Amino acid sequence: MKMLLLLALLGAPVTVLPTERPQIEWHRCQVDPADAEGAALDRAGAECGELRVPLDYGRPDGPKITLALSRLKATGDRIGAMVLNDGGPGGPGLSMPLRLRPAMREAGTRYDLIGLDPRFVGRSTPIDCKLPFSGWPWSGGADRSTFERVDRQVADIARRCAANAGEYLPYVNTRNTARDIDQVRIALGEQRISYLGYSYGTYLGSVYMQLFPGRTDRVVLDGPIDPDQYGAQLLRTAGPANEAALRAWAAWAAGRDASYHLGRTTAEVMASVDRVLRVAATRGLQVGKHRLDDGSVPVLLMVPLADDRDAARATYAEFVRTLLAATSGPVEPGPELGGLLDALLTPASSQLTSGQIAIVCGDRAVPRDRQTYWRDIQTHRRTEPHFAPLTRMTSPCAHWPVAPQEPPTTIANNEPALIIAADGDPRTIYANAAALQKRLPSTRLITVRNARKHGIFAEYNNPCTDQTVITYLQTNHLPPNQTC
Repeated sequence: MKMLLLLALLGAPVTVLPTERPQIEWHRCQVDPADAEGAALDRAGAECGELRVPLDYGRPDGPKITLALSRLKATGDRIGAMVLNDGGPGGPGLSMPLRLRPAMREAGTRYDLIGLDPRFVGRSTPIDCKLPFSGWPWSGGADRSTFERVDRQVADIARRCAANAGEYLPYVNTRNTARDIDQVRIALGEQRISYLGYSYGTYLGSVYMQLFPGRTDRVVLDGPIDPDQYGAQLLRTAGPANEAALRAWAAWAAGRDASYHLGRTTAEVMASVDRVLRVAATRGLQVGKHRLDDGSVPVLLMVPLADDRDAARATYAEFVRTLLAATSGPVEPGPELGGLLDALLTPASSQLTSGQIAIVCGDRAVPRDRQTYWRDIQTHRRTEPHFAPLTRMTSPCAHWPVAPQEPPTTIANNEPALIIAADGDPRTIYANAAALQKRLPSTRLITVRNARKHGIFAEYNNPCTDQTVITYLQTNHLPPNQTC
């Protein structure tokens, strides 16, 4: 009791475990005839369940929330359970076992694969800020007027979250999600769990290993985040990588001018992109039912750059071709661009976006002075002309109504894990891998060369990486640092 009092006086968080062992109620996954995700899980032989966990781990016997999870049981020589996280933050994970079991090949049948919708995400107890549009981040645009308008938009997001989800906001953070994962481990009856996380999932996995040392078996962290940089301003470091990815795509498109008519040289293709941005900033673009401006167009230009494979680049070329046509008058989008616009500019994904924003704002405070962001954008416009106003713009966290309830987790331990990083990743830049490995010196790193792709294992068709991961999952022998 004296130790708990001392920790409280020092301001350190006190975590007390629930007094009862958590229980999962397993059942079929499909909840109604329209539930395609649940039907697919049922066809694969998975089961779904709910786990009640504390809303506030400082009051373990207080109010509870529900976590939704799936389990695809091992059919081979069982190693244990593996929890999966798809990043985001706030990405649903319920159906991840369906994607990863075949990708893991011989290792896939040896694990109970656990798909988890993190707290306040997907089928877990949700939060929804009732957003009028679902896209975030937005760009600060070409001038001060757009900057001010977008700042009012993100301030409105913060107000809506306070009004519609205020009771939950103090408890939305990565440390609580890591505690939830340990409750899943306990409920499954496992001494240790394995873990595979992408992007933000690498930060979540790192926090779990820090808070619960000795409770992981095999860990894969794909698309690593520097724990010291994680937060709402994480993308500040990604501008140069996205500028490079844009130029690389422009060179690709220039070699296919007969198909896309965006320019026969890299410079001509870049001029097409610049025309799109210039017209968006002056009179706007009408694409289907959506009116686009210099706050929204940079998001459309950045989202597809996280994949450098030919199919993804072709889709991106069609995006730019449509936007370029819109500089001369209204156009109708193709299905891919139309779907992205609906996801960004309507309330369709309000719940997903609400969870993402609440997590990053609950994890780390950011500067609240708007001038800090404006000056940062101005400083970097020359070197990051297409993306500095997007990656360095204010976020809802600059207006957030609740201060983070705990300090950011300091990652420093010797837990083993396998890190995978692409040298040209436009989302979580390659420098993050060295920063994370410095914090986790017992890890090993696979570097994927000449790859501008976010998410490698089971996604990029890189045989060297895939087989190295599979062998590690089979044997628990970490390879040396290597290049694929």
